[in-house]
Amino acid sequence: MIKTIDSSNIPTSEENSFFVSTDKSLLDIDLITDFLRNKSYWAKGRNREIVERSIAHSMCFGVYTEKGQQAGFARVVTDYAVFGWIMDVFVVPEYRKNGLGKLLLKNLMEHPELKSIEKWGLKTLDAHLLYKKFGFRNTTQSELIMEKIGAL
Repeated sequence: MIKTIDSSNIPTSEENSFFVSTDKSLLDIDLITDFLRNKSYWAKGRNREIVERSIAHSMCFGVYTEKGQQAGFARVVTDYAVFGWIMDVFVVPEYRKNGLGKLLLKNLMEHPELKSIEKWGLKTLDAHLLYKKFGFRNTTQSELIMEKIGAL
């Protein structure tokens, strides 16, 4: 069974296997850094300093076992009004196939501070089906989208 909570709640029942929190103090920075640096295709080699800075300047969501072990992560770069960009979404391999990706996205999209976001964005190589369940679609205006990769 899955229970979702925000950063101000605590799981209250032994029957609840997972919970979601936006409390950054619960985040396992070592786990996040290891996953992003060594197991993701999008952040290979990202060091701990960059991970910590990205967390400090984003709204973060962790999914945890009832014992507090982190099982997944997602973050949103946002102005909390108009724009939100979803990044670094992952579920640790041993916890996959439990609906935790959907749990993270549901909590993210329904979070009170993010519900008014007008324009959402993300990039994915392999999770299109997950995001489509939450209303995302491939852009038809790719000629309007620009990007710059790398520092000056």
